[in-house]
Amino acid sequence: MSYIDRFKVRPGSRLGLSEIDPAFKSHYEDEADAADEIKEFRKRLWTLQELLYVERKQSLLICLQAMDTGGKDGIINHVLGAMNPQGCRVAHFRQPSPEEAAHDFLWRAHLAAPARGEVVIFNRSHYEDVLVVRVHDLVPRKVWSKRYDRINEFERTLIDGGTHILKFYLHISKDEQLERFKARLDDPTKQWKISDADYQEREFWDEYTLAYEKVLSRCSTRRAPWFVIPANHKWFRDLAVGRIVVEHLEGLGLKYPKPTVNIARIRRKYHGLEKERKKK
Repeated sequence: MSYIDRFKVRPGSRLGLSEIDPAFKSHYEDEADAADEIKEFRKRLWTLQELLYVERKQSLLICLQAMDTGGKDGIINHVLGAMNPQGCRVAHFRQPSPEEAAHDFLWRAHLAAPARGEVVIFNRSHYEDVLVVRVHDLVPRKVWSKRYDRINEFERTLIDGGTHILKFYLHISKDEQLERFKARLDDPTKQWKISDADYQEREFWDEYTLAYEKVLSRCSTRRAPWFVIPANHKWFRDLAVGRIVVEHLEGLGLKYPKPTVNIARIRRKYHGLEKERKKK
């Protein structure tokens, strides 16, 4: 079974995150057991992204969502870091700026969407407006409840313009999150990442779980699917996301563009002259 089929949320299905094991690692024993496959998909990813970039007919949007410490930065560094940065960029969706807040909630997402040939990674995304705002009651229910349909329409608009969309929920357990918080406290290079607010958000774990389940059920569509990725094991998380991206890009029929000049004429004109000079 392909990784796309294994981890995709079926459109219209009712998903319970408690039914998915965040420590799942397939048939692999450990990271060393998967090392060769991880290396191989990273090489393949480089080639496929180059094809997307030079063909300039399609684009790819990757949305990353997770509880705190779920691994969004890890995916960007270890998996998507395999791509050429010339055709790849990251957009962060933090608390809206005054300018962003003065517009429709999808305005900033549309501004950050990829152009043809680009891969864009949303580190958090437009889904924050049906997650954080719901959990913390930042806008009335009658407002955020209408946003699922608007998000689906927005994604259809991007797809009709040639953008492919892959959305990943990085699924970790509450205990694993606590261990990662502790690791940050113990690592001087990561202490800047931790605050009281991170621990306070844990009090809303169940509320966030319900909000994510709603998102996954309402907004996983045939052309813009959600994938739930078991993420307790960082190496398996990287492997699963990387394989799904590779599988999807391989299905696009990407090709190097045909030359726009007469290759035979250029070869004769310049390389033929070169040979003549060498003879003299």
